[in-house]
Amino acid sequence: MCGIAGLFDTRNKRDFDPALMKRMNDIQFHRGPDEGDIYQEPGVALGHRRLSIIDLSTGQQPLFNEDGSVAVVFNGEIYNYQELVPELEALGHVFHTRSDTEVIVHAWEAWGEDCVQRFRGMFAFGLWDRNRQSFFMARDRLGVKPLYYALLDDGTLVFGSELKVLMQHPGLDRRIDPHAVEEYFALGYVAEPRTIFRGARKLQPAETLCIRRGEPIPAPRTYWDVQYSLDNHLTLADATAELTERLRESVRLRMIAEVPLGAFLSGGVDSSAVVATMAGLSGEPVNTCSIAFDDPAFNESAFAQMVADRYKTRHFVETVKSDDFDLIDTLAALYDEPYADSSAIPTYRVCQLARKHVTVALSGDGGDESMGGYRRYRMHLMEEKMRGAMPFGVRKPLFGLLGKVYPKADWAPRVFRAKTTFQALARDSVQAYFHTVSILRDDMRRNLFSASFRKELAGYNALEVFQRHAANANADDPLALIQYLDTKTYLVGDINTKVDRASMAHSLEVREPLMDHKLVEWLASLPSSLKIKGQEGKFVFKKAMEPLLPDDVLYRPKMGFAVPLARWFRGPLKARLREAVLGSTLADTGIFNRAYLEHMVDAHQSGARDYSAPLWTVLMFEAFLRNNSRVSAVPVSV
Repeated sequence: MCGIAGLFDTRNKRDFDPALMKRMNDIQFHRGPDEGDIYQEPGVALGHRRLSIIDLSTGQQPLFNEDGSVAVVFNGEIYNYQELVPELEALGHVFHTRSDTEVIVHAWEAWGEDCVQRFRGMFAFGLWDRNRQSFFMARDRLGVKPLYYALLDDGTLVFGSELKVLMQHPGLDRRIDPHAVEEYFALGYVAEPRTIFRGARKLQPAETLCIRRGEPIPAPRTYWDVQYSLDNHLTLADATAELTERLRESVRLRMIAEVPLGAFLSGGVDSSAVVATMAGLSGEPVNTCSIAFDDPAFNESAFAQMVADRYKTRHFVETVKSDDFDLIDTLAALYDEPYADSSAIPTYRVCQLARKHVTVALSGDGGDESMGGYRRYRMHLMEEKMRGAMPFGVRKPLFGLLGKVYPKADWAPRVFRAKTTFQALARDSVQAYFHTVSILRDDMRRNLFSASFRKELAGYNALEVFQRHAANANADDPLALIQYLDTKTYLVGDINTKVDRASMAHSLEVREPLMDHKLVEWLASLPSSLKIKGQEGKFVFKKAMEPLLPDDVLYRPKMGFAVPLARWFRGPLKARLREAVLGSTLADTGIFNRAYLEHMVDAHQSGARDYSAPLWTVLMFEAFLRNNSRVSAVPVSV
């Protein structure tokens, strides 16, 4: 795992300032503390920070082809590189290292832009071809690895693994993008391809961008998409057997390393399945790392211990205090743009623990999206049955009215919290799912934003992110549609972003066997009835794991990696919350309606409402502004 950075003059061959390139590379030292290097020629500058995992002695970057005409900087792992080497050698290519990085330059020479079709792994890279006068960027299919870029007014392309790399360039337009603010307060992150800044973009998952010097800049090209065909009608027995073998293959590929390797073990189904599979492939005890909480309501460590005991892993556990909220500013600086998933705190801690014992850790991320694990999926399917039983022309006015008049009852038992369900039933499927996952729903965002900021949005709604992806989903099945939406949005913008920044902050490489694209494609071919059966999510996965894991792990309620926000904001963070939310930092932006901010703080701290998630979202936006003073000094309306 590494950090990449670079500059490319898309028009001419200007020399770039070496000091600028050094700042861009050094700002991401945490991503690769083992080595770092920079290569420059007229019109091109490439930087790399290395965390050595494979070919420790000769895998340095930037890495070149035989005659030095092609150079690459690469972040990630090509898991099938050993299969590609003999194929490329048969085509006449000569290898000088044992690293997966060298496969990229030769694959580019052999197959051009289609080289990415041959790669199985997580990757983001930038490649310069002097003979073709072309610069090529690519990102892996599921967006595990990040890639930010900006095209500046003077024709300079600047790119990097983190947004802070681009922020070193004085030419970057750092004005806040109003649409990004709308997306953030709806989703808790800024959705691809947007960033919080008007001048910067994210290359989306499964996209490439090839720029030929002196020619018009093309749009990024999509080279892969998951298709939910649902036409693989295996018996349950055959499906569980094949799933077990496919998982073994994915885990085996991700156990290739020349440094200490282990796994996260939360005690949930996904991480436990990965650990059980690793144990079956390893001749030595697996290193496992878990975080325990001193609050029993959030503590899953006993279930992790069950798995560790069963497979006699070398298990490391640290207890995190339930008032572990000192990371707010650390996280704001780490993520570079607003990011509101509070589970970033325990994720940061488990990465910190893991790095004490291993350099590579396997995770269970991605299983919920591909195998139907979220509780909201089951709720959505129940709502879909009700939507299907009544015409939209009847549903919209009826449930729209009920959604308005029914009281919000955070304090009541779940069966009486019907307001959100009524609101969802008044919408179509995509609108309803967006409504379900929004942190601040449409009416709350309208109240949150000032009149002047709403005018600047000009009617833009973050729902458009979901509608754009839904148009490409090619899925009539209600579960397949929302799985597709989550794969394109939540998995990339929230989960992958969280894990990449938290792990890289500690120079830890995290690998994700449940996001292997071949496994994801196969799972997308299975009928939805094998994923959710009655009230049981991940049905086929749990059945496949029954011989390997105890029922107490497989069939207990899902907990998640949560922190006690509601209590923090009424207790130890009470004063800090009020100061941050109602202070000058937010007021100076012109974005917010102060009266609504006061309402949320007062209602939450009095116990009348639970606004913990929206308030955390506001708090992290304020922390982002304070950590980026050049942004907070510029009102959005400029």
